[in-house]
Amino acid sequence: MPQSESVPETQSGDIAAYMRELGGRARATSRVLARADTTAKNQALAAIAADIDRRRDALAEANRGDLGAGAAKGLEPALLDRLELTPARVDAMIEGLHQIARLPDPVGTITDLTYRPSGIQVGRMRVPLGVVGIIYESRPNVTADAAALCLKSGNATVLRGGSEALRSNQALARSIRYGLEQAGLPADGVQVVATTDRSAVGAMIAMPEFVDVIIPRGGKGLIERISREARVPVIKHLHGVCHVYIDAAADPEKAFKVALNAKTQRYGTCNTMETLLVAEDIAETILPQLGAAFQERGVELRGCPRTRAILPDALEATEADWDTEYLAPILSVRLVADLDAAIEHIARYGSQHTDAIITEDYSRARRFLREVDSSSVMVNASTRFADGFEYGLGAEIGISTDKFHARGPVSLEGLTSVKFVVLGDGEIRS
Repeated sequence: MPQSESVPETQSGDIAAYMRELGGRARATSRVLARADTTAKNQALAAIAADIDRRRDALAEANRGDLGAGAAKGLEPALLDRLELTPARVDAMIEGLHQIARLPDPVGTITDLTYRPSGIQVGRMRVPLGVVGIIYESRPNVTADAAALCLKSGNATVLRGGSEALRSNQALARSIRYGLEQAGLPADGVQVVATTDRSAVGAMIAMPEFVDVIIPRGGKGLIERISREARVPVIKHLHGVCHVYIDAAADPEKAFKVALNAKTQRYGTCNTMETLLVAEDIAETILPQLGAAFQERGVELRGCPRTRAILPDALEATEADWDTEYLAPILSVRLVADLDAAIEHIARYGSQHTDAIITEDYSRARRFLREVDSSSVMVNASTRFADGFEYGLGAEIGISTDKFHARGPVSLEGLTSVKFVVLGDGEIRS
């Protein structure tokens, strides 16, 4: 079935059959991709990037259709922002494809090869996961990023984007199929689900015979549902309640720049700062300037009583504010006694996504790195850097706050597993 062709929307049985058909094709294709050589995979990535570049106008038209439909449905500004494919975001998609092509191919790499007393050599080889199912909302750039990462890591993938991005995703699917075919790889290596019927998600997460792992990207409700109902292993993060802690030993200029960027560079992303923690010893120095800058940019501040004594225009923060992912121009601000209090706050309210400290004190920075249990922990840098592209991974398929298999931005290595390999020369066990 061509990627642009729709499927029956009315009968759940039809959707289940359609999803099983996609899953069967993905399973068959996964064996071809697992043995594909690096040259072919890189050629496909280059061809996809070139076709997206050539078809910018068609992609922009499709995206305008999605944006118009989303606005008519009353989508929140943060969701519309995620949905939009600006020229700069298309450029970033294309650069991400090229960057992934330049990265070393992890598949087949053998590490830790050592001789045992018996004479055998034992090592570990990186292998693809098989078939990766990805369920995501709003952001059509995920279609290109996920396809590229799965392809380079030797996995087949089934992509189920949100209904609000259907036109954009199908436009990108055409470029992806073109690139695979140009490199002599099966077009079914990446399949973009062509139905907006929600039952497709339920079918996809209940096909362990066809899908090896599910990666959801979206709102907390979607991820909770998938985690609860999936019969397939899930790599996930529920939400991003990210913190910046301005330590008493912070450089005020650095603190101002980093905190402002962490909140205002983009509002609707999971690595955006949602809570600012400020050491009480530096609060009266740094908060008035920061508060004015946030308010100038339209950010609503919600503060603890001591924050409001310094920033009287701030609203009163409730207990719920401390663990809320706003994805909007709203910021919680709390004064804390010291580093211990900041770490305690993050442990209680954080989501183990990304947290940063601004300090010139080496010992405090080291303590923060050791003791804050998040997938990314930063010193003197904006939380907005918690991203596969910014980490030099080419792109990411998601941010994992799980502790098993993959953690942080999930890129090529996170999309592979290992198997033990044994090399011998006729040895037998006595």
